[in-house]
Amino acid sequence: MPLPPPAPALSEPRKEEYGNRAMTRFDRNELRRSVANRRDRAIDDLCALVRHNSLLGNETSAQNWVADRFADMGLSVERVAINIDALRDLPGFSPPVTTEYNGRENIVGIHQPAKQTGRSLILNGHIDVVPTGPVAQWRRGPFDPYVERDWLYGRGAGDMKAGIIAYYHALAALHDLGLEPAAPVILQSVVEEECTGNGALACLHAGYRADCAIIPEPFNQTLMTAQLGVMWFQLHVTGSPAHVLDTSAGSNAIEAAFGFFETLKEVEDIWNHPTHRHAAYGAHIHPVNFNLGKIEGGEWASTVPPVCSADIRVGFYPGMELAKVRETIEEVAKSAMENHPACRGAEFKITYRGFQAEGCVMDETHPMMTMIGDIHHEVTGNAIKNYASTATTDARFFQIYGNIPATCYGPKAERIHGIDERVSISSMMEVTEVLALFIADWCGVTKRDNHAA
Repeated sequence: MPLPPPAPALSEPRKEEYGNRAMTRFDRNELRRSVANRRDRAIDDLCALVRHNSLLGNETSAQNWVADRFADMGLSVERVAINIDALRDLPGFSPPVTTEYNGRENIVGIHQPAKQTGRSLILNGHIDVVPTGPVAQWRRGPFDPYVERDWLYGRGAGDMKAGIIAYYHALAALHDLGLEPAAPVILQSVVEEECTGNGALACLHAGYRADCAIIPEPFNQTLMTAQLGVMWFQLHVTGSPAHVLDTSAGSNAIEAAFGFFETLKEVEDIWNHPTHRHAAYGAHIHPVNFNLGKIEGGEWASTVPPVCSADIRVGFYPGMELAKVRETIEEVAKSAMENHPACRGAEFKITYRGFQAEGCVMDETHPMMTMIGDIHHEVTGNAIKNYASTATTDARFFQIYGNIPATCYGPKAERIHGIDERVSISSMMEVTEVLALFIADWCGVTKRDNHAA
């Protein structure tokens, strides 16, 4: 959407009273133009960040880049390590999929005003990205970003490095005008969102709090009003080997794993039926998805495979207890062993690691939610659409365990977790505008004493 024409300059910043808080008045059109002036820098920064391969366990170089940017903006930079022993008994903890945490830190940039007069804010994003898939299927290397028309390509471009760039330049656009938030603003770049969320949990445990939190996940500029719970588990199957001259003499562990998953999919069908659907997902045709994401097994082409392991993901509705979901999974294993012909003679063992994430529902009437909607309309000319996510995000930590109202609002992206992932540049810049205006409206603004041009 084109920017509005310049508004008359304010000869002197004026104060407006909001309750007992005095805020500096700012020119909304000027702030939008300040964001627009940062477009080329935002593209360059996103390309630079995508070039950092920040797969699980390899986030350090990208986090150092983020820390440098936060410091350049004059923020106080803190590093938050993930101490599993300190987290494992906390609500929201997920058993890790890796045991190596040395050097893997969250980066937190803090703006602390000399005197707080507004409401505080956390802007959170995750730096980790998912595996690339077959590199040969990419038009260019996954970590070799490039721009084509309105799209910027690369692994993590949409999910969710564009969100980190958006909130960074939203705050920087205020600085360019000699303004700063009149309340604390905390920028968080966290690790391990894609498998546990323990990075965000570590930040919560470290004591970072605010009046609300926004995560610019790539949800096409919708307002997230709910998110499903997600559970990962590993199925270990033990069968018995036999020569293939008589396969019936053995128990095929790989076929048994598929028999288990076939039985599990019956639960997926039940949970998706309209009579079982959560009210927040009434408009979704198929909100709950189970995925057999990885399977390994067997030892010889002419031997009935005696072992198999499978990594499985299940989604479930807000309000469903983790213990009940696990109970359902265990019941499926028992039923499959007793009733599915492919599972004859097999034994199942289930271990839970990775996401043990509860679902949650946001209060659509909260001032944060209505303010985002109003500013989205101001920037785009369109009413915002609500979105009940069929996945999980780190918003659950703020919403459920931190008593901090939270939501997701981020740019349009395509093929996230797929080949040739890409994010819309124009959408990223609109999100940056919305976030800049939100910071100014939510936190208020004051003059910045020593600002750089």
